[in-house]
Amino acid sequence: MGVKRAARKGESRSETIERLLRERLSDQAKRRAMEREVALIHTHADELNAEMADVLTYQVKL
Repeated sequence: MGVKRAARKGESRSETIERLLRERLSDQAKRRAMEREVALIHTHADELNAEMADVLTYQVKL
């Protein structure tokens, strides 16, 4: 996508490039954080699944 097409109304070329770069870096940081969280969940998956199974035994059948 060209810079002109990505520009918002009244936004200069340098403002557009800066905004796009900030958005890209933010998206990458969010993706890396999500990947770390998923890895942590996978590390503790057996323990979490056992706890979930235990909790489900306390549910009342309707």
